[in-house]
Amino acid sequence: MSGPLAGIRIVELGSFIAGPFAGQLLGDLGAEIIKIEPAEGDPMRRWGITRDGKSLWWPTIARNKRSVVLDLRTDEGQQAVRGLAGECDAVLENFRPGTLERWGLGYDRLREVNPKIVVVHVSGFGRSGPYAEQAGFGSVAEAVGGIRHTTGEPDRKASRSGVSLGDSLAALFAVNGLLAALLERDRSGEGQEVDVAIYEAVFALMESSVADFELAGVTRGRSGSKLPGVAPSNVYSAADGSDIVIAANADGVFARLAQAMGQAELAADERFKTHSARGEHMDELDALIGQWTVTVDSDQLLAVLERAGVPAGKINTAQTILQDAHFAAREMVIRRTTADGWTVPMAGVVPRFSRTPGSVRSVGPALGEHTDEVLGTLNSSNSSVGS
Repeated sequence: MSGPLAGIRIVELGSFIAGPFAGQLLGDLGAEIIKIEPAEGDPMRRWGITRDGKSLWWPTIARNKRSVVLDLRTDEGQQAVRGLAGECDAVLENFRPGTLERWGLGYDRLREVNPKIVVVHVSGFGRSGPYAEQAGFGSVAEAVGGIRHTTGEPDRKASRSGVSLGDSLAALFAVNGLLAALLERDRSGEGQEVDVAIYEAVFALMESSVADFELAGVTRGRSGSKLPGVAPSNVYSAADGSDIVIAANADGVFARLAQAMGQAELAADERFKTHSARGEHMDELDALIGQWTVTVDSDQLLAVLERAGVPAGKINTAQTILQDAHFAAREMVIRRTTADGWTVPMAGVVPRFSRTPGSVRSVGPALGEHTDEVLGTLNSSNSSVGS
C-alpha cells in the first residue's frame, strides 16, 4: 500500500456514483476500500458505454477496491458489516436516509463495536429536513441546488453538464468531510457522522447568487458561454474551425491581448478601458476578438497568446486529450489492463504528493473477488459468517 492514506480501511456501501466516486478518490490516496455489493453487483458494472456487456467506467470508479458480496437484508450480511466496522476506520454509504438503521447498521449500532468509527452519509437531500426521505439522484440535486438554472443558453430550457456533476461534487465533499473527521478523531479519540447532501454540494458552488438576489435584486440565469459583466471571457473560433477559450478580463491581461491582436489602442478605448466598461460592451468586444481569431489557426493562435501572457486553451475532446503533450508529461492519462485483457485509459491520481504519492494499484475487481479473503480475516468475536 502507498499514498498518504495507507493504513486507513474504509467500508464502502451503496452504488452508482456519489459514494463510489468518493471511494475511488480515497483509494487513489492509499486507503484500503472494501466495497460491499449485492449478488447482482453494483449497477455501475453495466452503466455507460459498454463492451461485451461490461462498463468501460467500472475499471476506473472501482479501482483500488476489494469486492465483497453480502446481502445486507439478512442477519448474516449485517453481522459481517458490523464485524468489518469493528476493524475499519470509516464507513462510506449512499443509501436513502433510514436504510442503514432499518438494517441494524446505523451509526449508533456501529459505534457500539467501534467508538472511533467515522460514518459518512451521502444522499440527495441530507438526513434531516422535509426532503430527507425523498429519492435524490445527482441530476435532481443539480436542479434543486441551483446550478441547472444557470447552465445553458438564455433562450432555452435549463441544460446540464455532460458529466455527473452533482454526484462528483458530493463525492469531493464526502472525501473532505471524512478526512476532517479522521483528523479530529486523532485528537478526541472518538468517531462521528458526516452528512453530505448532494444538493448542498451543488449549492456550495453557487457563489454569491442568493446575496445577489436578496441584496441587489439580481437573479443569475443562463448566459451560454459567457458570464455577464466579465469580458473578454468567451469561446472564439480559429481559422481551422477549432474553438478557443480566451480569458483576458483583468485590465493588464486585456492590454496584452489587445497588443497581441495588433490593436493596442483597444486598451485605451473608453468602451474597454476598465473591467466594468468591458462588461457593459462585451458583445462589441467579443465581435472584435472573434474577427481576429478566425484569421489564425488554433495552434498559432495559442502560441501568440502564450507569448503575450494571455490565458487561453483549446476546448478538448477525449481524442485531443489523448493527444495532448501536457496531459502526457504529467501522466494524467494512465492505462491499466483488466482481467479481460482490455488496456483502459483513465484519469491519473489527483492531487499529487511529493513524498507519499497516490497510485492506481488495481482496476475494478470481479464481483465478489475478495469475499472469502476479507471475511476470513474477521475476528471470530465479531463475526460468524461463513464463506
